[in-house]
Amino acid sequence: MENKKVIILGSSRKNGNTTRIVDEISKDTGIDVIDLSDYNISYYDYESKNKEDDFLPLIRRVLEQYDTLIFATPIYWYNMSGIMKVFFDRFSDLIRIEKETGRKLRGKKIGVISNSHDNEIEDSFYIPFKKSADYLGMEYLGHAHFNANILNQQTKIELTFI
Repeated sequence: MENKKVIILGSSRKNGNTTRIVDEISKDTGIDVIDLSDYNISYYDYESKNKEDDFLPLIRRVLEQYDTLIFATPIYWYNMSGIMKVFFDRFSDLIRIEKETGRKLRGKKIGVISNSHDNEIEDSFYIPFKKSADYLGMEYLGHAHFNANILNQQTKIELTFI
């Protein structure tokens, strides 16, 4: 693979600010986009009753096709979006029931795009992403935050970490 990148979009709105940011980045860079709202991904279940949903086929495809995963999320109540949290929680499946797939996370790179109505956010927002990357043997590249209040057609959206 030649460091192929994908943006994994975790927003509850198809036409929201995070989607607009991701669409602009994708248009400018050619980075593929996967919208989690297009998939049926259930919350983590210790009994693995949900292993027939879309998570396992999706994550297998992502890990086969991409080297860099960029997670894009609006900030809801000081956290990643619910749909993104469910996706992250399902990484537990890759440790418990899909270990071979989980091993493919090692060496991958990740970054984060966040969006809110603030110019800056506390670095603590990124802890789950950084700690997950560290635990799973991935390289955390960095993050970019965008203020939805000042986005307009003239705003230059750049990801300095890729």
